[in-house]
Amino acid sequence: MRLLDGKHTSQQLRNEIREEVKKFVEKGNRRPHLAAILVGNNGASVTYVNAKIKACEEVGFASSLIRLSDTISQAELIAEVEKLNADESIDGFIVQLPLPDQIREHKVIMAIDPKKDVDGFHPQNLGRIALNMHAFVPATPAGIVELLDRYNIETGGKHCVVLGRSHIVGLPMSILMSRNGYPGNSTVTICHSHTQNLPEIVHSADIIIAAVGRPNFVTADMVKEGVVVVDVGITRVVDTTKKSGYRLVGDVEFDTVSKKAAFITPVPGGVGPMTIASLLKNTMIAARRRKV
Repeated sequence: MRLLDGKHTSQQLRNEIREEVKKFVEKGNRRPHLAAILVGNNGASVTYVNAKIKACEEVGFASSLIRLSDTISQAELIAEVEKLNADESIDGFIVQLPLPDQIREHKVIMAIDPKKDVDGFHPQNLGRIALNMHAFVPATPAGIVELLDRYNIETGGKHCVVLGRSHIVGLPMSILMSRNGYPGNSTVTICHSHTQNLPEIVHSADIIIAAVGRPNFVTADMVKEGVVVVDVGITRVVDTTKKSGYRLVGDVEFDTVSKKAAFITPVPGGVGPMTIASLLKNTMIAARRRKV
């Protein structure tokens, strides 16, 4: 078994981006600028946004954080989005999810300029991905593809089973793995809550990408020897032996599945760091598209 080390690989990617920013600025261009809208005080969202801002500083990006009340109306939030769309100093921006109940997420996503949609959630970007055209790929699937590429994982002709069909991970991941290219050219099966004979399907997989948000869902009896496992899930579970009172686990039962896997991502330290690095990469792409 070999770890797909997202922490190490993401640092490599950040180092490359930092060098690119340095050369970009030396040519007279302004620094890439990533903005984030944070609505409310969801603990996980605050932590994640702060990590993104720290990552921007590390690679030499400018960053802006727009914090808004969780009582904001949908119209007010869309107005904030439109301000960022029109701001020529902003190369890309994200609206951190989830949003409060009074906000319809898809309405907000639709309001984002696809050219600044570095989260890759706008339908226009998803459609371009489906057509194998240049687009902003959602950061988590982009990070997974980058990880498979850098570890030279063979994907052509392999059976890839994607667990979960969200528009953020599962659906774009299935498109990327089946596209004509590398990583890609896989035969892809998407499994979800209505899938029958799921253990048998998962057992036939050469590559498993688990994104269902159910801790330890994939067990050793569900996988075959030599499988490649990418675990997107991350859930806090009670652990009284830890000072914090909890530990982080993925969708895959790591201790047992890792004994059969050829490659596997750890949790934490696998997909998570790659997600932020891919967001930076998307922002760098957006910056290169402008003139100065």
